[in-house]
Amino acid sequence: MPKTLLEMGGADLAPNAISTSILILIDCQNEYVTGALPLVGVDAAMGAAKDILGRFRNQGSPVIHIQHHGNPGGAFDLDDDRGQIDDRVAPRDGEDVILKALPNAFAGTTLKARLQEIGRRDLIIVGFQTHMCVSATTRAALDLGFRNTLIADAIATRDLPGAAGAPDVPAQVIHDATLAALADRFAIVAQSVSDIPD
Repeated sequence: MPKTLLEMGGADLAPNAISTSILILIDCQNEYVTGALPLVGVDAAMGAAKDILGRFRNQGSPVIHIQHHGNPGGAFDLDDDRGQIDDRVAPRDGEDVILKALPNAFAGTTLKARLQEIGRRDLIIVGFQTHMCVSATTRAALDLGFRNTLIADAIATRDLPGAAGAPDVPAQVIHDATLAALADRFAIVAQSVSDIPD
């Protein structure tokens, strides 16, 4: 049976606990729900993101919202409803909102500095899209010394055209393959919010 590099290295495979973690919600924006980039399973994933956000709020653990900003009139236009964070996970007073322009939420932002101010090295990451901003941010977080947990049910993506003339790739295949790659070395992948300990 195949094993991950984490398994082979004897790493602790338990998901991060809410009490020791910072929740990172990546690009939970209307663009992916009602905009030009609807994702497969986005409503269920947004509901799961709402559930983990509620648990963090109930425990008083820190939350950071990442919000992508695009060009005026285009995708993720912050002056349009499409760029706003979905009401189900909208920030509350006192919760950080960090704007980004690239897939990696650390690139050109204050995210690293804010995490260091909070002083926790455990992250729980949810949001969109699996293969894009979630993957890029998770990989960068490992390089910066953070321990990552992803919640599969609170992450989603979209169908993609195949590269170099290959057949189109369904969203579920992209989602599963991306999470398998991240679970090899970059993160512990929990299936659902219920798998995350307090």
